[in-house]
Formats: sequence, C-alpha cells, structure tokens
Amino acid sequence: MYATIDGNATKKDSRYLAITNAFLPGEDSVAEQMREAHEKILEGRAADIGFLYDSIEAHPATPLTVEAIRIVLPAIRGDAVWLRVETILQSILDTTLSPSRSRRMWLNQIVASEDALYGPAEWDVLRDDSKSLQAGDAITLGFDGGLRDDSTCLMALRVSDMCAFILGLWEKPDGPRGDDWSVPRDQVDSAVHEAFRLFEVQGFFADVALWESYISEWSETYGEGLTVKSPLGRDAIGWDMRSSLKTSTMAHERLMRSVFDRKLAHDGDRALRRHVLNAVRRTNSFGVSFGKETKDSPRKVDAYAALMLAHEALIDLRARGKKVRKRTGRGFFL
Repeated sequence: MYATIDGNATKKDSRYLAITNAFLPGEDSVAEQMREAHEKILEGRAADIGFLYDSIEAHPATPLTVEAIRIVLPAIRGDAVWLRVETILQSILDTTLSPSRSRRMWLNQIVASEDALYGPAEWDVLRDDSKSLQAGDAITLGFDGGLRDDSTCLMALRVSDMCAFILGLWEKPDGPRGDDWSVPRDQVDSAVHEAFRLFEVQGFFADVALWESYISEWSETYGEGLTVKSPLGRDAIGWDMRSSLKTSTMAHERLMRSVFDRKLAHDGDRALRRHVLNAVRRTNSFGVSFGKETKDSPRKVDAYAALMLAHEALIDLRARGKKVRKRTGRGFFL
C-alpha cells in the first residue's frame, strides 16, 4: 500500500501524509523504515529527498507515575485534546498491560524490542552535547574492523569522564555505490596514527579478525608506551574475541553496567546510537554477550563492539594501570 501511494502521489506531483503511533522495533513496519530513512538523512548516509519527519516524544527518563504523566501527556498529545489524561492514566496504571505498550501508545517513545540490549531510554539519557574531545586528552581506544560488508570503527573513550567519541567509522554505502566497496585500509591506518599524535593514548584494544598485520604494526609502533596491555593477544593491542568467550562476555557485562548505571557518556553521535540500538542480547554459559539480529543483517553493531573494547581498556586502566612517565629525551649523568 505504501509503495502504491507513493507511486500515485509521484505521478500527480502530490504529497501524502503518514500518521502513526510509535512503531514496534523489529517488525520492519513502514513506520520503522521511514524512521530509519530519516536517521540516514540526518547522518548524511542518504540523500535528503525532502520529506518532513515530525515526532513529539517524551523524554527517555520520564517515569510512569501519576505526577509525571499529568505533566508530560498534555505536551505529547499536541492538539489531540480529545485524549483525556485521567482516562489514559487508568490504562498506564493497569498492571495487566506492559509498561512498554504504555510508553509507545501514550508517550510516543520508541521502546526496544525484547531482544535488544538497550532502548532509547537507556542510551539517550547519557547524551551530553557540551562534551567534545580535545587534543591532549587522555583516552583509551577500541577498534573493530571489517573488510567489505561489516563496518569498521575506531572509538575513543576519555579517561577523565568515560565519554565516548567516534574517531572514525567506515561503512558500506547503500545502493550501487556499495558494489565492490571495501574498507579503505589506508584511511583507517592514518586515523590510528593521527589518534596517537593528537591524544595521550593509555590503552588500545583491537579485535584482530581480518586486521592482524595492521594490529601487529600498531603494537610494534605504540605498544611500549601503553599503560595497559591486552589480555587476549600476542601483543599489547590485539584482542582476539574468538579466543576467550568468557573474557569477552565479562567485558561486555561491565560495559552494560556502565550504561545502566549512567557512568558512561557520549556526545550524541547518531551513528554510534544506531549501532548501540542495533545490538541484541546473546546469552551464553558465562553471561550476556551481544551480536547482530541475524548473521547477514544490515543492522551493524561494529561501533558498539569498538566501544566495548575501549571501555574494557579503560576499566583495566582504572583497576591496575599506573601512569607512564613521558620520555623527555633528556639524560642525566652522575
């Protein structure tokens, strides 16, 4: 129906209006597709085709209490004044109905699917637009690399406030532009060297899959100056996720705890948000890990994997790291 309406409107040089409640993630509904298209335009990954997307959503941290709903609902309903606050309150307080349904129906919030690790409520409250990464900041780095289909990400986590910043994200373009595309390895390599030039890198954990030779070179060049070393590799940087499911799962659970306890922050990067919200729960005998919704899913999670590695390096640094004295090049003789 959506495709037919769009076709007819295009023939007549007309416009159409789509109105809906908040979609349920994972259903691949038209509403979800339109939201994803809107996000791509905002990220610069798709052409701006000129459609207006307007969504009034309650703040992610809005509690489902009588006091909060009486304040928030009149603002969310807009000019739909026929929606009575007291009647809706009865529905929200009905314990036979799930809180996620109430948030979708009445607060217009996009609530995570059951398999998702996080929803917008958990991630968006960590946003701080005032934060920015400055040259000379002490950071830890995380890296997850792909080759053709999967994305490649270099992530920084500032030591002082655990704020996350994407230093580089390389993703396969949509459509014909993605044909025969591969990750520009020279750009990735340059981004790593630039990070060490601009910032005080105290730890760097990188998944070795598909990038072994580069990681070995990075380790040989910078490994000696790092405060913490990777526990899952042959060098200071390489973190082989395939070698220890237990260690990787425990690292992921530590990241989850930092998110849920609101110890981690971010600058609102939309690409990072997309990857984080794409991550789904993968339970194993050691705890909760993560992955894509399916093996061949276009919903990438590589930036989230890089975030986990940068976070684990920072956790390691805080737990047992010691500050390394910078070399001055001066010698003293007695």
